[in-house]
Amino acid sequence: MANVASEGAAVRRTGAGRAEHVLATLMAAPTTPDRLRRVLEQALVLAGAAFAGVYAPGDDPAVLRLRESVGLPRTLYGLRDGYPADGAAPVAEAHRTGRPLWLGPSEVADRAEGRRTPSPDFSLAALPLAGPGGGCLLAVAERPGGFGSDERAALELIARAVAVPEPGPAETRELAADAFSLAMDTGRVEVGDEILRLFGIGRDDFDGKVETLLGLTVPEDLPALMSVVEPDHMSLGERELEFRVRQPSGVPRWLRLRGRPLPGGEGRPARLVGTVADVSKLRSDVTDVARVQRLAADLATAGTVKDVGQAVVDALRKPLRADRIALAELENDRLVVTVLDPPEPEAWPELWRAEWRGEWPDAPVRAMPALAAALRDGRAHVWPAGSALEPGLAGVGPGGLAVLPLPAGGRMAGACLIGWDRPHEFAPDERALLTACAALAGQALRRAHAFDAEHELVGMLQRTLLPHRLPRLPGAKAVARYLPATEGLEVGGDWYDVIPLADNHVAFVIGDVQGHNAGAATLMGQMRTALRAYAAEGHPPDVVVAHANRLLLDMETDLFATCVYVDIDMEQGTALCVRAGHPQPVLRHPDGSTEIVEAEGGPPLGVLTRAEYPMTPLRLRPGTVLALTTDGLVESSGTDLDTGMDRLARDLAAADPAHLGQTADALLAGAHRGDDVALLLVRYDGMAVRPRRESWSVWRVPEAVRHARRFVRRTLRAWDLPGDSADAALLIVSELVTNALVHTEGQVRVDLSLVGRRLRIAVTDSSPRGPLKPTSVGWEATGGRGILLVEAVSDAWGTVPVSGGKQVWADLVTDEV
Repeated sequence: MANVASEGAAVRRTGAGRAEHVLATLMAAPTTPDRLRRVLEQALVLAGAAFAGVYAPGDDPAVLRLRESVGLPRTLYGLRDGYPADGAAPVAEAHRTGRPLWLGPSEVADRAEGRRTPSPDFSLAALPLAGPGGGCLLAVAERPGGFGSDERAALELIARAVAVPEPGPAETRELAADAFSLAMDTGRVEVGDEILRLFGIGRDDFDGKVETLLGLTVPEDLPALMSVVEPDHMSLGERELEFRVRQPSGVPRWLRLRGRPLPGGEGRPARLVGTVADVSKLRSDVTDVARVQRLAADLATAGTVKDVGQAVVDALRKPLRADRIALAELENDRLVVTVLDPPEPEAWPELWRAEWRGEWPDAPVRAMPALAAALRDGRAHVWPAGSALEPGLAGVGPGGLAVLPLPAGGRMAGACLIGWDRPHEFAPDERALLTACAALAGQALRRAHAFDAEHELVGMLQRTLLPHRLPRLPGAKAVARYLPATEGLEVGGDWYDVIPLADNHVAFVIGDVQGHNAGAATLMGQMRTALRAYAAEGHPPDVVVAHANRLLLDMETDLFATCVYVDIDMEQGTALCVRAGHPQPVLRHPDGSTEIVEAEGGPPLGVLTRAEYPMTPLRLRPGTVLALTTDGLVESSGTDLDTGMDRLARDLAAADPAHLGQTADALLAGAHRGDDVALLLVRYDGMAVRPRRESWSVWRVPEAVRHARRFVRRTLRAWDLPGDSADAALLIVSELVTNALVHTEGQVRVDLSLVGRRLRIAVTDSSPRGPLKPTSVGWEATGGRGILLVEAVSDAWGTVPVSGGKQVWADLVTDEV
């Protein structure tokens, strides 16, 4: 297998050529017990099959029984363990006639296999086997078009390469000294004398129960061993497991179990047959036991799923000299990755980056059949360099890959993937270390998942009051993070918000309500809503915060709140900052230097009636990162606020602003979880195209509309807009200005803005009442047609509240000049 990658360039790029090369390499290698399985795995890779199995006659030649399978479980496609040789099933027909069958979804739907599965949208191939006993290769693909010409050629080559093993020694003769045969239904086991010696039991003292042998194993290894011998985990395929048994001397003895399941028949139970050997001399006991003990100690204190994953990474990556490790939880039929080491997306295969969700990827198990087979078998699988694997796995470990299922409570809690870039030889002690770690990690993952579930319920209320997603911003990118406290299950009052405003302004807010209870969370939601409403009305930042302070005082609550409000002009790169008793913002400049903004602040909200909130101007160059956080990140019982702010500035300087999400995760890595933490990061990039703007204050004189039209005509001529657009704009501004002068009092202003080919005409007045579009206008009516005309000639129009009044706007999409 090691030569496959180096010789691949010399192979034709067709499916048949690749299959011929790979199968020739497999058949040239020394015969091993797992050769049939390895040959079948090529059907998953080379022919795109989701399932592949071999049916052959057994003790009863009238029945074709499943001898080996790979890929997804056969039950997903309504397949059985056995079929009558003279029946109408595809495997029986191909076996009898010696001709292959290629069945598409419509043909499968008419057969029993299609009627036994809820989703018959798959194709099936049955190819006869050449050999004295005959048999059939059965392959399933989840493609409406079925198997193509290349895939069919590859399957035909695989069918010729399949050699069905004869029944093993444990089935046909008296057990060897190191062999065993376990009945999966009763738990009765037949063992050779050497196995009894290894377990330290005399022949006369052994009661024939597998529980007796399991009781002598080291408790930490028992879950992994149970995952092999329990009936619920019965599946086809070779199994290999290393475990420890107790000895009178106190030093555990390492044993290696190798076996394979045998399907049962009528009147005959399914069995697990194999051998057990002493491998103590092949292992470095002190080193491995110490590693397992350290991992057990770390997992005992791991509170969250990510803590468990990090403990596994620390225990395995350095001893195994691995290049990458991924730990994922199994949720239904999907793997949800919780820890990646290294964490950068570029270090992982392209397919993984395509499946990224937020910061970590998740993907269906069925997308990687080899991984699905490892989870089904419940044992560690290793593939050396050059193994033919699906792209999602091959890229994880081009020099070698280990997949470690994590059993817990009779089911699979997840999986650990370990990959090497350079060719890696898998030593026996490494396999044993993986097995021992799997048993510990699976149980710890299950405990941590329950712990995380409790805190998920606590955080659910908080997240419903926070933005579900941040908006797309003109000239900037923003990410936010919220971490609930892990000490206790109370909900906190931290919040953040991103509020798009008029004229390409965006407000960024972060705040914290005193306390950790439902009252604090409720007040947080009210304050966030209030600030958003005041900002949308067009008030400047100091007025927005002052209004929020007055509202909190009027609510007559004993709680107070702190916040920072930053209004950024995305066109100019300027900002105004208002701080109300909250930690200062931090700026990371494009040159990598950081600055804790000395923003003059006012008191917390809800404390003083006549509080002033001064505004601090900021200048942002493209590439500047603004960091807003709550005190949970920078202050704790052991760290004062100034020290925490200095640490935040240093960490921000060391981060890469190109990956804003990873920067946020890095800043939260050392957060003290005794308090809630909210973090809002903004990278100002600057707008590629700046709008052109002009404004005109309308005088209340008889010629006011004519002056407004002259201003619009002069501006559009300077912008080189075509005449048709100018005519429509003049009509719109005439109607809107006339309405404002007739129906309102106070100042009236006309604003023009041009972004690309979109021209916006906006008229602002001091009346909050919006214009009403009449449902009908009679011929004799002298008015009421203005808004109808605006609607008719514009591409869009609407009204928004602005500082106690309103703004009526209309958009025109102009033609190319």
